[in-house]
Amino acid sequence: MLKKKYQPTEINKNELNDVISTSKKLLHILYILILIICVYVITMVCKEWKVKEFLLTILRIVFPLFIGIGIAWLFDPFVKWLQKKGIRRGFGTFITYVLFIGILAVMIGSIVPILMDQINEFASSVPSIIEDVKVWITQFLDSFSKIEGFDVKSFKADIFDQISKIGMGLTNDLPLMTVNLIKGAISGLGTILVGLVIGFYLLMSFDSANDTIFSFIPLKFQKTTRELMDASNSSLRKWVEGTILDSTLIFVVSSLALWLVGLKAPMLFGLFCGITNVIPYAGPYIGGAPAVIVGFSQNSTVGILTLISIFIIQFIEGNFFQPLIMSKTTKLHPVTIMLGLLLFGHFFGIIGMVVSTPIIAIVKVVLVFIDEKYHILDLNVEIDEKEK
Repeated sequence: MLKKKYQPTEINKNELNDVISTSKKLLHILYILILIICVYVITMVCKEWKVKEFLLTILRIVFPLFIGIGIAWLFDPFVKWLQKKGIRRGFGTFITYVLFIGILAVMIGSIVPILMDQINEFASSVPSIIEDVKVWITQFLDSFSKIEGFDVKSFKADIFDQISKIGMGLTNDLPLMTVNLIKGAISGLGTILVGLVIGFYLLMSFDSANDTIFSFIPLKFQKTTRELMDASNSSLRKWVEGTILDSTLIFVVSSLALWLVGLKAPMLFGLFCGITNVIPYAGPYIGGAPAVIVGFSQNSTVGILTLISIFIIQFIEGNFFQPLIMSKTTKLHPVTIMLGLLLFGHFFGIIGMVVSTPIIAIVKVVLVFIDEKYHILDLNVEIDEKEK
């Protein structure tokens, strides 16, 4: 009996490609689930072991070291530029510190007295502002007095009671908060000075310090680690430099604009706008709201002009200053940034909102770098397709 000859079946390439594609997608989902589970487990372990409190205690102890590292990291490019001009690194570090301390002293000496005068002036004018607000609210609520079932008097009394409490709090607490802030700065002067000294010595030998750190890493991982650190360092440095310049511009422009419209304490509100501008998307609204409220409390003209000024400044900043200065260094989707603000703000407050964007940007750099090396999630392919 003859055996039938074996006939190999033809492979359907389309079906095979579909299977491979589906498998890759399932692997991607599995990797993401594993990552989420790992983050959840780490979070629960940290909460159970009270790692956060322990880390905060350690951070307070070694805070001068972090100040020194931050200063050395921030000024290292300028010292390297001086080295290219033929200036030795030690002397370049000395020049950098003299310029830094000199500029800081001039800014503090010129801005702080004016700011203190404006804070005192604003605090003393709070009672009259409160009265103007009450008059405006009275006129507004009287238009609803004919509505049946709406007790305007009791509603008005509740609002006035809350406004009076806020006004008394501002009058009593604002100067006290300023004094406490100055006292805190003076009491922390020792920490700052130690940080400056550490930063000076680190800046003198910043490159050799990096080499010392990398010497503890196994030789076969040093090249990859350096590449990853350079990518993260470049992204973070551009964000920090751009944020400082952007916030400084907002402070100067806002102070000048609010002074021109006649708002009381324009430098105080300009400084607040500059500080809150560090927070993406939400920061401009947080910074501009108090200025607008005070503007309307003075009179409707100042309020409207203040609102228009804040709107124009934030429009120019969002469409011209930020893209030009930041050069879209983070390259993060707005939804990603907003989710980061919500999460970090919930767990760490205002500080968390400030640091959320650079942390997410660094995490993205790390993930893309690892994917380019090991092709785990094919993130680079997805990003290239989106950019096209």
